[in-house]
Amino acid sequence: MGKAKDIQVKFINKKDADRVVKRNHYSGKVCNNSQLNFGIFYEGRLEGALQFGPPIDRRKVIGLVRDTKWNDFIELNRMAFSDRLPRNSESRAISICFKLIKKHYPNIEWVLSFSDATRCGDGTIYRAAGFVLTQINKNNSIIRLPDGTVTASITYTAGKSILKMGGAAKVPDGAEYLNGFQLRYIYFIKPEARQRLTVAPIPFSKIAEAGATMYKGIQGLKASEAGESHDQ
Repeated sequence: MGKAKDIQVKFINKKDADRVVKRNHYSGKVCNNSQLNFGIFYEGRLEGALQFGPPIDRRKVIGLVRDTKWNDFIELNRMAFSDRLPRNSESRAISICFKLIKKHYPNIEWVLSFSDATRCGDGTIYRAAGFVLTQINKNNSIIRLPDGTVTASITYTAGKSILKMGGAAKVPDGAEYLNGFQLRYIYFIKPEARQRLTVAPIPFSKIAEAGATMYKGIQGLKASEAGESHDQ
């Protein structure tokens, strides 16, 4: 089997990245506001994608790092990898993406990302890649519809913008709220920006203490217990 060093990371168009995400991401959904799209190639085939773009509401998170300008940070919106990729490809891909962002977008100082410990995992990849944990929150925003579909409740409760698209103003009858957590991570492309972090970094040990551990959709399971060194 190949090694992580055998992968290639390149800029790709959003259409191709969306196709990979729909096929490999646990949610099966893309993020419409992604602007920077990276493809992960292995043996000449596109086997993964990372998508970056502005947060849904920059005003709520820009203050996490003091004196950040409006366009000087970005969010890792989606990360999806096929099972064909070698072990530890995720961490290597993230590292290469950050180097490319630093080279081509020198204004970007830090990257925000969230780990969905309600449906996927608690962020093993982020921790391995050098992210800082800044928040562990209970997540009460994920619902399961009567037909089994799992989605974010904001899909139905986002107000006028949703109504204009023909959506409903409330969560459908019979929907079940799922229990879980959401973890917030930050990576500093410019290390000096970390000195301006306005919240206290959280030790990774706090994830287990909060009961927020999850690996590949299984609550309470750690990557180490599954014999893995990363998660998707």
